[in-house]
Amino acid sequence: MDKHEIRRVEAYLRDTFRLPAIKLHTRPNKDDSVEVNIGEEFIGVIFKDEEDGEVSYAFQMAILDIDLPE
Repeated sequence: MDKHEIRRVEAYLRDTFRLPAIKLHTRPNKDDSVEVNIGEEFIGVIFKDEEDGEVSYAFQMAILDIDLPE
């Protein structure tokens, strides 16, 4: 993902979730995905998929059992 594309996806997430603290960061040696943070906290990865001339983005977030309320 290039810088322009990262900024567009980041703006979409910030607007959709009404959360300006969302930040996207490039991943070392990976050009098809970015890391998603809220502030300094890593929350997931967005993968870019190009198929049949169409582009989509998949957000993957793991939720650990120990992070859930009782």
